[in-house]
Amino acid sequence: MAALVTPGRRDRTKTLTYVVLSALLIFTVAFLLGYVALRGSCPSCAGLQGNLLAVVSDEGAPEEPPGPGPPLYWADLKEMFQKYLREDSLERTIRWVSEDPHPPGSPHMAVLAQRMLQSFTSYGLDRAWTDTHYVGLQRPDRLNPNFLHQLDLQGSILEKLSLEDPEMYCPYSAPGNATGVLVYANYGRQEDFKALGELGVNPKGHLVILRVGQISYAEKVANAEAAQARGVLIYPDPGDIPQDSRKLGLAQDRAVYGHVHLGTGDPYTPGFPSFNHTQFPPGSSSGLPHIPAHPISASTAARLLSKLSGLAAPRTWKGRLAGVPYRLGPGDPGVRVHLQVNNVKTSTMISNIFGCLEGRFEPDHYVIVGAQRDALGPGAASSGVGTALLLELSRTFSTMVRNGFQLRRTLLFASWDAGDFGSVGSTEWLEGYFTTLHLKAVAYISLDNAVLGDDRFYAKTSPLLISLIESVLKQVDSPNRSGQSLYEQVMLPERPSSVMQPLPMDSSAFPFTASAGVPGVEFSFAEDGRPYPFLRTQDDTYENLNALLFGRLPAVAMAVAEVVGQLLIKLTHDQLVPLDFSSYGDALVQQLTPLNQYKSELKSRGLTLQWLYSARGDYVRAAEKLRQEIIGSDDRNERLNRMYNVRIMRVEFYFLSPYISATETPFRHVLQGRGPQTVRALLDHLGRLREGLGVFDEAVFRRQLALLTCTLQGAANALSGEVWDIDTNF
Repeated sequence: MAALVTPGRRDRTKTLTYVVLSALLIFTVAFLLGYVALRGSCPSCAGLQGNLLAVVSDEGAPEEPPGPGPPLYWADLKEMFQKYLREDSLERTIRWVSEDPHPPGSPHMAVLAQRMLQSFTSYGLDRAWTDTHYVGLQRPDRLNPNFLHQLDLQGSILEKLSLEDPEMYCPYSAPGNATGVLVYANYGRQEDFKALGELGVNPKGHLVILRVGQISYAEKVANAEAAQARGVLIYPDPGDIPQDSRKLGLAQDRAVYGHVHLGTGDPYTPGFPSFNHTQFPPGSSSGLPHIPAHPISASTAARLLSKLSGLAAPRTWKGRLAGVPYRLGPGDPGVRVHLQVNNVKTSTMISNIFGCLEGRFEPDHYVIVGAQRDALGPGAASSGVGTALLLELSRTFSTMVRNGFQLRRTLLFASWDAGDFGSVGSTEWLEGYFTTLHLKAVAYISLDNAVLGDDRFYAKTSPLLISLIESVLKQVDSPNRSGQSLYEQVMLPERPSSVMQPLPMDSSAFPFTASAGVPGVEFSFAEDGRPYPFLRTQDDTYENLNALLFGRLPAVAMAVAEVVGQLLIKLTHDQLVPLDFSSYGDALVQQLTPLNQYKSELKSRGLTLQWLYSARGDYVRAAEKLRQEIIGSDDRNERLNRMYNVRIMRVEFYFLSPYISATETPFRHVLQGRGPQTVRALLDHLGRLREGLGVFDEAVFRRQLALLTCTLQGAANALSGEVWDIDTNF
């Protein structure tokens, strides 16, 4: 039998020490493993992880950015984009989009919407979805069509004049009739009506006949209504839309349609998004006209204008209608006409189609590119080219992402409905997301009306994008095979400013900038001095557009795609958002300088513009301070980069006046909008100082000056950064 051995004191001490050390080792290993796991999974522990993106928005802490892949530089990305962009895809899409008219709510439009959604999905975009709105559109009453009659002195019908295609009308015209003598008022600009008054011709109580061009239909009708005209007829003059040497031009019996709402979006729900579940207060946009308006053809216009008497029109007002002497009217006895407009409001479901590629570092910041999808006619130029560009850009960028391109910011593709009615689809979407878009959107690029010719390139844009656009134009070859870049072709010494133009109200990018405070741009290839003759007509077909470009439509569309593509690469890839916030300093100087001519008149009344100039100076100083701060910062510090990006992105929003109602004055931008808060309104009112006693209203002037000055000072303060950094001399 083995003896039981009892360990001694020394053996027991060694064993106990071994057990304790083993326990400590196991505890330490378990703690370290748990800590490592916790670091990777706990958002609240992000502050322990070193150089992560800082929390600079209201969305909470962003996730840790993914590890870097192989570096792709500008030359690599440019080459990759050109490699995957396909000209044949652009041509095919323009053809099938413009096969037939596709107005909102039509079966053809429903097919297009479904095809867009399927395309975004098949291209491998991260998300694709539909945004639906129920809007009020105006359509002709097919049972009770519009008509135009010429009357004798007793009111009997002399002639029933043709209104050609019933689809060629003015959406949002006031319904009803207008009877009176006809007056010719050139393009219907404010200066045209002023010239009529100086010549002793008063359009009050009469109908006016106007030429297409210079300003939008909505502005023409608004000016006519302000002059107390009873109705408006709008025709295309051959002097503005001539045929080329091949006799390719608008036929004499074709009318040109256009909406007459002095605004954008659904005019029956101004300022509110037209969601179906919303109960809207009764009301309508102040931009809806109260007089009827209708387009007519050149041949119908010639029949009326040839009978006008009265004073001869000024030389610059004379067009090229054959056999027309171009007199102003009304004359004696004058040409009496009766216009009847029976358009009716119809509730219509419209669908915006979206697709996106999510950014990996700043996914909550969006670069938006969009195009109108609808058209009352075939719409090759108005919707076909833009839709083709949108689809091809989405396919190309999706392919680039799959092949190594890392988007820093999210790229959002938008196909808008009801664009022919005044950017209704895009504006309703904007109104639905006003509270977040200025925090999210970097810029908006419109693809509408991108190809109307190939002779000249134009960019209608916010000042924030001008420098970036110019740098991109230097990288893109001209489509006319000249061996030059687009920059060399278009930035001519004698007229460089004509290339970069302010956003007009009829631009689809206008509501993004003037209402939502998002920098916008709309590109266009056009003829120099000769407009595309078929825009907004039933002749806007692929065949006509391609023939006008001598068979080079796909090549010109490719040039637009290159410009937009490289712009998108810059906006989605660069570490700092490439918006030139200092450009508004120059824009302010340019727009405020004309006010100086009224200094003496204001001083005699004890008034001054000094506060306004002080606010302008504060903005210029704040912009320079931020520029120097960025230059001296560490560009590897992601926290600082994101902070700077947020400040730069919101610059456009700073110029929206917070002191007026968005529902009553939606275009709140003080430099590019419309309303009492703008520089334009202040300058117009100052002009009354020289019109005689009782015309200038000091109370109105003080309000306009306060609205403008306080908005500019707020923009300067916001650009300065934190409240403790603001150094104002206001």
